Amino acid sequence: MCTDYEPAQPDLFEAFTDFPVPQFEYPRETYKDYVAPILRMTAGERSTDPATFGMVPRKHIPPGVKVFDTMNARAETIGEKRSFSGAWKKLQLCLIPCSRFYEPNYETGKPVRWRIGMANGRPLAIAGLWRAWDDPEGPTLSFTMLTVNADSHPLMKRFHRPGAEKRSVVIVRPEDYGDWLCSRSTDEARSFLNLYPAEEMKAEAYPLPPRKPKGGDSDAGSFLE
Repeated sequence: MCTDYEPAQPDLFEAFTDFPVPQFEYPRETYKDYVAPILRMTAGERSTDPATFGMVPRKHIPPGVKVFDTMNARAETIGEKRSFSGAWKKLQLCLIPCSRFYEPNYETGKPVRWRIGMANGRPLAIAGLWRAWDDPEGPTLSFTMLTVNADSHPLMKRFHRPGAEKRSVVIVRPEDYGDWLCSRSTDEARSFLNLYPAEEMKAEAYPLPPRKPKGGDSDAGSFLE
């Protein structure tokens, strides 16, 4: 599960040919309910739009319903899960421009934050779904990242808790951006949901700086999976 990533900043958008450079501000690191850019086909034109990370933003979870996470959607069940099935069947596909994403590695016995990207240092695009909301301030968008099983992937199987299923986001090759976004059926869209070659990726430990607990002097740090 990817719940933390670095969206590609405007100065890197030459990697996403023909998509407009974002005309809005967004943080250099994105978590649940943060706004970041997504790439879409809108009325036959390529667009770059602000959207909230998480298909169902916290503010749209009804009162009394336990808060749930929708930053990632499993490729195997996107046609069945209520949070994602509507967007999937309508082919509301997007790309998420990304410099790097983060996952926890437990090989030391403790969760260590690792940073993952392309071996050539270029930005990447993650396959996603989007949906629209009618908010009081006007129409807004939200998105989720699509994931696939990574139990056999040389790199991505190194992440997440011991014993848990290994998952990976779906990285779309630049030459496939248009074909992915213009998929004419869910079967065609599924043909893009594959693992990316490990030899074309790079990963390294990148722990968060230690945090001092309130009222204490301890240097204990933490990673939220």
